[in-house]
Amino acid sequence: MPASAHYHPDPRLPLLGADFADPVRPAEFPRLDLRWRNDRAAETIGLSELSDVEWVTHFGRFASLPDNFVTPLAQRYHGHQFRVYNPDLGDGRGFTFAQLRESGSGRLLDLATKGSGVTPWSRSGDGRLTLKGGVREVLAAEMLEALGVRTSRAFSLVETGEALFRQDEPSPTRSAVLVRLSHGHIRFGTFQRPAALDRPDLVRKLTAYTLDHYFPCRAGDADPGVALLEEACSAAARLTAAWMAAGFVHGVLNTDNMNITGESFDYGPYRFLPRNDPNFVAAYFDHAGLYSFGRQPEAVFWNLRQLAGCLLGVGSPESALVEVLNGFGDLYRSSLAAAVLRRLGVTSKGAEEDSRLVNSAFRALAAGGERLRWEPFFFDWFCGDEARALSGRRGEVYRQTEFDDFRRHMSDAIPDRPERLSHPLFNREEPVELLYERIEAVWALIAEADDWSGFEALLSEIAAARAAWGF
Repeated sequence: MPASAHYHPDPRLPLLGADFADPVRPAEFPRLDLRWRNDRAAETIGLSELSDVEWVTHFGRFASLPDNFVTPLAQRYHGHQFRVYNPDLGDGRGFTFAQLRESGSGRLLDLATKGSGVTPWSRSGDGRLTLKGGVREVLAAEMLEALGVRTSRAFSLVETGEALFRQDEPSPTRSAVLVRLSHGHIRFGTFQRPAALDRPDLVRKLTAYTLDHYFPCRAGDADPGVALLEEACSAAARLTAAWMAAGFVHGVLNTDNMNITGESFDYGPYRFLPRNDPNFVAAYFDHAGLYSFGRQPEAVFWNLRQLAGCLLGVGSPESALVEVLNGFGDLYRSSLAAAVLRRLGVTSKGAEEDSRLVNSAFRALAAGGERLRWEPFFFDWFCGDEARALSGRRGEVYRQTEFDDFRRHMSDAIPDRPERLSHPLFNREEPVELLYERIEAVWALIAEADDWSGFEALLSEIAAARAAWGF
């Protein structure tokens, strides 16, 4: 492997021991075709100099990286799935196989898989990932990153040559293995497992590990349980607010799908909002709308309450943990204001003024109804340029009296880096969007003609949007 000054291996997960993960072997696939590699992400961990052959060796066959894991580890966890407790979870089609320090920040990052084969936690599953699922996850991670949402980064997508049978799509379908680069895979459900097994010693061990490696500034706190919950609440509030500002619906906000570091990951039946709709659901099986767009803050808070219950095993007083939870609402509201202002491209003028502007923005989105899609609203009003918004395709909508309050607040707003409007992206009539229909069109080209041009074009558009927004 080509040496790089940015490659800093630091395998820490094995230190947790056999109570938290099981050694596993990757599947041997009949074919390995590299479909996508994230060299921008690879540069941050010293792996961008790998040739395509070397890349597939490490991220298709999963040969060990230098001075890193000798054997991949499938993590153990429990979780609430649609608020029903499930003790039979764990990494069922993935594993962690490397940890590295990020160049510049020094953050501990994981390289972990999806679709890499059967593990002790696969239950009746085949441990595989459909190629369509991999394509969708790459697009989700790239779009969310461009929108300023803290997300795992899709690192690699390799087609594996197997025919998979799935109930929810035409079968057989093509297979793939995905690698993601993430700031840890310690989930809320990772804490739930030792708590359910009545192993407070393991809860304490996991809490210490998490503080040491992900919140080192809190590692010396007198009450580690409170320290961890405070950090988790703050991170979750920022993440949820960023989802809401992005019009993103995760789809399956189970406790095993929430990362303790507040980084979004594991994109299954996600959707981006076509239009403002609090009741919009991403998962076809979410019949009760438990994880609908408007209920995401509630779902995240419910999950935090489950985490807090686990931390009683650290010895934290219940009253102290409840006090931390009671602060989530204020954290979320301030984070939402900041996220919406960021998306509008204007600066803060203080909590009260910010709140009025943000509330007027949500009222405007609601008033737009079928006439106004979510993403174009933020595109049109970016950096508070009213003339641009009124002269664009949706100008007549914005001239309606329902938008008077929003226009008044925006007229007083201070643009943040208005030079960003000089980017060619803002000469377009329409923004870059990742709606369901566009993803389906991209996949149709791949499925019918093995044509990856639509996928590549969409990724190029998202990259241009990332540069233009500058989040």
